[in-house]
Amino acid sequence: MTYNEEDDRREVVPELGLRIGGGDNNGDYVKLKKGPDEVELEEGLDVSVVEPSSPRRGCFCYWLRFVLLLGFLGLLVGVFIKWVGPFLLDKEIIPILNWETSTFSAPVLGVLVFASVAIFPTMLLPSTPSIWVAGMTFGYGYGFLLIILASSIGISLPYFIGSLFRHKIQGWLDKYPKRASVLRLAGEGNWFHQFRAVTLIRISPFPYIIYNYCAVTTNVKYGPYLFGSLVGMVPEIFVAIYTGILILTLADASHEQHGLSAPQIIFTVIGFCATVATTIFFTVYAKRQLKELQMEDELLLR
Repeated sequence: MTYNEEDDRREVVPELGLRIGGGDNNGDYVKLKKGPDEVELEEGLDVSVVEPSSPRRGCFCYWLRFVLLLGFLGLLVGVFIKWVGPFLLDKEIIPILNWETSTFSAPVLGVLVFASVAIFPTMLLPSTPSIWVAGMTFGYGYGFLLIILASSIGISLPYFIGSLFRHKIQGWLDKYPKRASVLRLAGEGNWFHQFRAVTLIRISPFPYIIYNYCAVTTNVKYGPYLFGSLVGMVPEIFVAIYTGILILTLADASHEQHGLSAPQIIFTVIGFCATVATTIFFTVYAKRQLKELQMEDELLLR
């Protein structure tokens, strides 16, 4: 405690001791004496004040990186469309499309697409190429209805088959407790809570085919599992249909040997970037919401 004498007045001034850790156990001490117009530093050590970074600056840097990433992706898409795409289309895509259209009619293709989307997930096979074909053949409207109906079967069969191997799947999940804790969120709470958790899991980057079999071990009801899965798969279905339509557009342009005009390339790049940005947005949003659900459950357990 120190005293500051000024105009015959005795004022008590608090004395601060700041310890700076060194190599020994004693460390160094800096005493700060606060007077009316002065701050004294003993031992001549420098004390610097670090101001926290502005939140606005961090947000600006984040969006700047995001825009640069989208621009880079757009540049890659432009290069692919201009040079790489035509080569692949002429050698691979166009022969397959010609064989497909000459061999199968539209109704037969619809049956094949429906069967593959309904059965492939049960066999742990990806069904995305089938959704591309649906986009090429039927477009957004009929293609989406065809895929969403087939997907309802494709996610139901593994759910009921997985119930026969419930204990084995549970033992496998116990080896990955962190991811299993996310899946178990879908088996807690009421109908809406389960529906919401399943929807977020479907939007998140968790493997689609694996969750079909693992869901039954979390005690989630079939109703919220089915409807939550269908709602969560909507963005992925539209992206796959868009990809199929894009492939068909590029194939037609390459087959007619006139290429894409500058406006078509610009709109294609913009559409691709918008699709990527939407996918990233929904994925990040789903991951954040899942973390919030985990925190809520941990608080309830306490």
